[in-house]
Amino acid sequence: MNAESLTTFLSFPSVLTLDVSMNEALILCEGKLATTTGKTARGLVRYSKKYSIIGVIDSSQAGKDAGEVVDGTRRDIPVYYSLTDALGPGMRLPQYLIIGVATVGGRLPEEFRPVIREALSRGISVVAGLHEFLGDDREFAEIARSSGATIQDIRREPPLHLMHKYRNLASRIGALRIPVLGTDAAIGKRTTAIDLTEALNGEGIKAEFVATGQTGLLQGARYGVPLDAIQGDYMVGELENAIYQAWSEERPQVIVVEGQGSLTHPAYVCGTRAIISASSPSAIILQHAPGRKHRTYDPELKLPMPDLRKEIALYEAYSNAPVIALGINHEGLDLTQIGGACASLESEFDIPAVDVLTEGAGRLVKSIVNRFPHLTK
Repeated sequence: MNAESLTTFLSFPSVLTLDVSMNEALILCEGKLATTTGKTARGLVRYSKKYSIIGVIDSSQAGKDAGEVVDGTRRDIPVYYSLTDALGPGMRLPQYLIIGVATVGGRLPEEFRPVIREALSRGISVVAGLHEFLGDDREFAEIARSSGATIQDIRREPPLHLMHKYRNLASRIGALRIPVLGTDAAIGKRTTAIDLTEALNGEGIKAEFVATGQTGLLQGARYGVPLDAIQGDYMVGELENAIYQAWSEERPQVIVVEGQGSLTHPAYVCGTRAIISASSPSAIILQHAPGRKHRTYDPELKLPMPDLRKEIALYEAYSNAPVIALGINHEGLDLTQIGGACASLESEFDIPAVDVLTEGAGRLVKSIVNRFPHLTK
């Protein structure tokens, strides 16, 4: 029996079927929970409709509450020193271990291997969103075969005959398409997009979220694709198909699309271009971190953050859509500085600047309604 037959093959259909039982999961994020590399874990700690997160493994933060590590909000999700610690006497055996890091190049950190081996040997299934497919690893596959565990590689590309080419489907969609794009990678686009979607629905404006990365899908997005796992010829077609499915099946008034990377990031450009082409935006919300000095990538390169005015102009020219608000990531700012930073940006650009983690997404909703008043009629 080969490795592939021992794994659960996920061809990530555009509609994600949710587990109604809220399967319990631990997250492996050794040494990374407090960093941008741990953004998958951080996202799942904040929000998950698919899994019930019962703990995070990160020896550098052991003994703390994961929510307090992530954003200062207690969520009663303990951080454990090791898997053995998490599975101590009286502890529940979870169904899943989720790999909680998004590494440069999507490779598995070597120090994660012993934990994965131990989890599989105990019958705990492993879910990974890396480019390196754990189901193709002979050692992991053999352990999974013996224990009955599964390995789910959610970034595994579907067979070629199941993928969709570009069909200009946005022209058939009667909903507003609003992508949350960014000036950098790992800057909070997904968090802002999810909070915005929920805030719109809370105001009686039917909205649907479309994920474009593995974390959004792991969190339970009903529609989406892990965009950077798709061959270039099919990136736009696969995403526009997911957006169109959200429209045809849910009939929302607004479709919020998660951004990826940045239009000008030298290492992460294709995702943003594909999102703009697939969604044909009605308007854009641009996520920015005013306190961040260098782009997320290789810290030794010290790639400078872009000029925000030029970035807005470039996005508007490329998409032929207005940037109607800024989403703010308060990294590098203390709580006393966030309000001033937002006010300064609002004065300079004459659009709302909103940190959803500190004030919610209400003003983002208002910026959309002001631009598209038919939404409330």
